[in-house]
Amino acid sequence: MEFFLNDFSKGIFIENYRFVSMVTLSEYLRQCAVEEGLQKIIFAFASAASEIADALQRVDAGFTGEKNVYGEEQLALDVLSDRIVQKALQSTGVVGLIASEELPDQVQFGNGPYAVAYDPLDGSSLVDVNLSVGTIFGIYKSDHFIGLCGDDQIASGCIVYGPKTTLLLTVKAGVCECAYDRKNKNFFLSKERLFIKETGKMFAPGNLRATKFREDYVELMEYWMREQYTLRYSGGMVPDINQIILKGKGIFTYPGYIEAPHGKLRLLVECNPMALLVEQAQGKATDGVRRILEKKITELTLRTPIYIGSKSEVENAENFLHSA
Repeated sequence: MEFFLNDFSKGIFIENYRFVSMVTLSEYLRQCAVEEGLQKIIFAFASAASEIADALQRVDAGFTGEKNVYGEEQLALDVLSDRIVQKALQSTGVVGLIASEELPDQVQFGNGPYAVAYDPLDGSSLVDVNLSVGTIFGIYKSDHFIGLCGDDQIASGCIVYGPKTTLLLTVKAGVCECAYDRKNKNFFLSKERLFIKETGKMFAPGNLRATKFREDYVELMEYWMREQYTLRYSGGMVPDINQIILKGKGIFTYPGYIEAPHGKLRLLVECNPMALLVEQAQGKATDGVRRILEKKITELTLRTPIYIGSKSEVENAENFLHSA
């Protein structure tokens, strides 16, 4: 049985419920004239994704008894995922510097011209209840992170481990989605030229504990409910923003509040890569005052509020959340 899907590039179809495509990730990158070194890094994340997806099926999700640099308890899967990504990046021979959510400091790999920031398993606390989680990465052509901003990224992406393993990717030529085919052990182009509409009545409200201290956030929530927006919040940044990009509408918010004025999300390893993806899909990402991608990286652990998604929805949230 074959169902032809017209929105997929070059005749992707489902054959016995398996995705097949004529365009591999490798071919897509060549079509975009991506330089060889950057291709190697993207392939490294693709390879790591297949290993992490397998690990999610077989590794216990328990705590290690250790905490990461942000004071969060580490899961065995966090540590394993980080090791998988590190090994894949080191094998490229072109990565000189990495920064990971799971590491206390940046790590020098050598003299490679690229610096890579990543969260190996974002939303890992959702694993034990079988919700989707993901990997986030941003790539710079640099030998340092401090002093850069998100606009300096040359590529970014996020990998979703759900019913399918998929990769959202930008090399600053728009945003595409690639799906992993386990039989062929390869990623194939499944959607390209992804686009976020100006408006869209869908919201993913992070950090609702802020409503205890912020009446403006309460007012924004009431507005969304009164205007009959659809609530779509998983508890994970990767699946929620993945949904906004694929549905082409909506907003994800994570404001600060008195106990955490800059929120919880990290500029370098989470917000910058996601902001680049969303802007490349014609969306918007701000901290309530300025573009996320304009914010200087002054420290590896810097956090930021974030409002991200459809342009008009972000601007509306900024109007409500007048004290960013």
